[in-house]
Amino acid sequence: MPSTASNVPPVLSRGSWAEASRIAGVLRKETVGGVLLLIAAAAALVWANSPWSAAYETLRDTRVGPESLHLDLTLGTWAADGLLAIFFFVAGLELKREFVAGDLRDPRRAALPVAAAVGGMAVPALFFVLFNLGRDDGALSGWAIPSATDIAFALAVLAVISTHLPTALRTFLLTLAVVDDLLAIIVIAIFYTSGFALTPLLLSLIPLAVFGFLVQKRIRSWWLLLPLAAVTWVLMHESGVHATVAGVLLAFTVPVVRSDAAGGPDAGPGLAEHFEHRIRPLSAGIAVPVFAFFSAGVTVGGLSGLGASVTDSVALGIAVGLVAGKVIGITAATWLVARFTRAQLDENLGWPDVVGLALLGGIGFTVSLLITELAFGLGSETYDHAKVGILIGTVVAAALATVILRSRNRRYRQMYEEERVDRNADGVPDVYQTEMVQETAEHDPDWKGTPPPGRIVGGSAEG
Repeated sequence: MPSTASNVPPVLSRGSWAEASRIAGVLRKETVGGVLLLIAAAAALVWANSPWSAAYETLRDTRVGPESLHLDLTLGTWAADGLLAIFFFVAGLELKREFVAGDLRDPRRAALPVAAAVGGMAVPALFFVLFNLGRDDGALSGWAIPSATDIAFALAVLAVISTHLPTALRTFLLTLAVVDDLLAIIVIAIFYTSGFALTPLLLSLIPLAVFGFLVQKRIRSWWLLLPLAAVTWVLMHESGVHATVAGVLLAFTVPVVRSDAAGGPDAGPGLAEHFEHRIRPLSAGIAVPVFAFFSAGVTVGGLSGLGASVTDSVALGIAVGLVAGKVIGITAATWLVARFTRAQLDENLGWPDVVGLALLGGIGFTVSLLITELAFGLGSETYDHAKVGILIGTVVAAALATVILRSRNRRYRQMYEEERVDRNADGVPDVYQTEMVQETAEHDPDWKGTPPPGRIVGGSAEG
């Protein structure tokens, strides 16, 4: 039966109040982390191009850790493999929460961010490949570099330009980034595994299973869970699969909602919310900025060095992929979803808003830098050129997004104010109550009145 406008959510809808309020809290924390990321990256760039650049490289390449366990890693590698495992743990919690109890558990709502994320990864990768066809020096191994979106960096840009981005656009941006993280994890696990060893991988399943058993029983004792997580990480590292994958797998074992055995349907959220509340500040405020500090410090070498980097096909492929590839991929995927589901854009939004968000999606930094290290290794000339391409693409995408979104800020401000009106002072803005009534009526044509107490809206109990 073909979809109709009456039963298809509008493109870029604001979603439920429960989801909107949760996302607002997440974005506030990520915005602070994004500002710290910008400061750390800027400090690294300045230091790496100063007369004391040798000291930066010495610090980054200092080895620490037990050699007997093959963990005598450089500080830069510890940041990429260790600290980013924390980042991917939080990403895994967010991902599971979205698809288990969030708006994305509804296939109709999930269709747009999933399609946009796929388009936003495939088209930039295609641009990179087109720029580097014919090279026989392993350049094509960096095909996934321009595919990633850095939500913290994007939110820092929004904070700097002070735009009142309405809930629908903020929700779309975060859910797009969440799905993008999932695809990046899959790409890293499949395409950037080296020296694969089956035995450590199988052994890593043992502490992973024990960790999962404990969190399912709502045991949150750090002295039990942290050693299990660490052993899982070490064994994953030994297997050749990138150790950050361990963070995602650990997160997937954490329950999002309590089971009936743990207290019934009204028992409340699972441990995922508790862990996310505790660990997200550590990820956004420490793990990602420290990684950015050790990874963003590329020595440009003056104008001549910069010229050599920007004319290299690797840097060009990354920069064009992040800007043009993301815009084309995300916008085209959004148009196709609207076209084939007969969904309409929100009456207050237009395609320039989609383009602006797509440009924010072109801000690739954290995961792009990680994939660069996996593809080219530290210290190579191609590695340095790739980092220059990431920086240029990110800056250009941010600048263009700023121009478009600032030009729309008057409309955004009006939508933002409308979403804050709560005439009956019950804590739920009026626009969401109207939509809750409409949604309940669609599911139950014979029902009239207000949403029943405790009704699940967008994965969270309302009432």
